[in-house]
Amino acid sequence: MSQAETKPRTIGQQQTNMSLDNTSHAGRTGLDELVPSRYAVRVGEIEVLVISDGVLTPPAESMATNADPAVRAAWLDDRFLSRVAFDWALNAVVVRSGGQTILIDSGLGEEYPDFPRAGQFVHRLEAAGVDLASVTDVVLTHMHFDHVGGLLVDGVKDRLRPDLRVHVSAAEAKFWEAPDFSRTAMPPALAELARRASRQFLDEYRSHLRTFEEECEVAPGLVVTRTGGHTPGHSVVRVASGGDRLMFAGDALFPVSFDHPEWHNGFEHDPEEATRVRLRLMRELAETGSLLVSTHMPFPSVGHVAAAGDLFRWVPSWWDY
Repeated sequence: MSQAETKPRTIGQQQTNMSLDNTSHAGRTGLDELVPSRYAVRVGEIEVLVISDGVLTPPAESMATNADPAVRAAWLDDRFLSRVAFDWALNAVVVRSGGQTILIDSGLGEEYPDFPRAGQFVHRLEAAGVDLASVTDVVLTHMHFDHVGGLLVDGVKDRLRPDLRVHVSAAEAKFWEAPDFSRTAMPPALAELARRASRQFLDEYRSHLRTFEEECEVAPGLVVTRTGGHTPGHSVVRVASGGDRLMFAGDALFPVSFDHPEWHNGFEHDPEEATRVRLRLMRELAETGSLLVSTHMPFPSVGHVAAAGDLFRWVPSWWDY
């Protein structure tokens, strides 16, 4: 992304590189000094930059609402995770392809009392050298508040291009006109936050929406496809160039999905369909060898999916420094 990036090295069939701009230095303060917040991957001729918006801490039971509490507790214990609230990474992506700069999701947007460690997206974009005025397109995997919130921060819309295109499935836009939370297990406060954020987003960006039914090529080598499940219009983004592939899976896949794909996430609007979607996507990833990036996999969420008997396992890529 920056001219100061290191020379790419090959990991498997993919090349990765990492920006050295704006890294921590003695005497410099700020959140970016504590942890890395971006990671660059080259997919053929396409640049992909994973940006961390921080970490959410939802209630642990929301990870697996249909699981036996003792089994869920054992899974958390085995991974040294809290049984009360677990750390959930919040990742978004910037893609540069064919002269376009595409933002895929936008994080939480600002700090909420319940999520004080997230809401970093706007200043982390700036730290990565991504100018909001350079963004030509936005792709939304879905319209939950932790995916549209970055575009709702005060002053952000004024810094975006007047001809910005926002790509979202028609089913997703329609659903949020009158959302139904009857099949989710979202805490009431978060359900209300989701309603409010989606309503505000539709009000502010309606004229920029470019809806699609099932699939849309947004830029050369970048295709967004509706999967449904997590929300009625949930979509994934596939990036392909020069024989290399990467999928941004949004909220279709979570850390627990590899051990227990049948566990329902409390934020899923159609839990049974969400289970079918994640199994289908994991089979695809295992068969194709495509890289995977997902919203709530631990940052930088770059890795592969491998078959493991009847299940799958997550194989994170080695970081390239």
